[in-house]
Amino acid sequence: MSGLFHRFAAALGLLVLLGGAPVQADTLRIGIIGTGNIGSPLARLWVEAGHEVMISSRHPERLQPLADELGERAKVGTPREAAAFGEVILLAVPYAATPQVGRDYATELAGKVVLDAGNPRPGRDGAMAEEAVEMGAGLASQQFLPGVRLVRAFNAIAAYNLRSQAHRSGEKLAIPLAADDEAALEVAARLVTDAGFDPVIVGPLASAKSFDFNSGVSARMPTARELRELLRLQP
Repeated sequence: MSGLFHRFAAALGLLVLLGGAPVQADTLRIGIIGTGNIGSPLARLWVEAGHEVMISSRHPERLQPLADELGERAKVGTPREAAAFGEVILLAVPYAATPQVGRDYATELAGKVVLDAGNPRPGRDGAMAEEAVEMGAGLASQQFLPGVRLVRAFNAIAAYNLRSQAHRSGEKLAIPLAADDEAALEVAARLVTDAGFDPVIVGPLASAKSFDFNSGVSARMPTARELRELLRLQP
């Protein structure tokens, strides 16, 4: 009975998380803000898993060839349109753009699960990245994106591994996740699995610092078992 209750609670939590709107159990609408080295392969993997995606750019016409290749489940739009379209949002922009995204699309993003894949890199992003590295990207992004259900996800894997290692045989590559919202973590874990990787819930947003860009986790390409050992997590 306990297992049945938890499955029901998780399903109910997903409906609440998505605003109570009825959605097919196997389909989500995903808005992708930043359709580059991370956003493009994830768009492909999620379309292949049966989800609907909107890939976005300030010049959406440039993404039309990719959408045509992905088929009828893929659309193109502006970042604002993607933020409005998605029940879940993937944010994969250069980290310096994160505060502007939070300001510009606050209304469209409010209350939604946002998978934050950006990494603060001082050499590219400047002083704001230095502060984010010191604080930890999870807590920094939480300040930049108020009002969303934030999950740190897909920041600790190289883009070429997203393309080449998805759905590999044997033990899959791990994707560490951190959030303060358990229901948002459930959604993120499902999308990690659908993309062909193994989700590992590390803890609250503060714990995301343990797999930030400068932690070296992405370079190690760990499996879930190896990541739990590396971060000293309970099995």
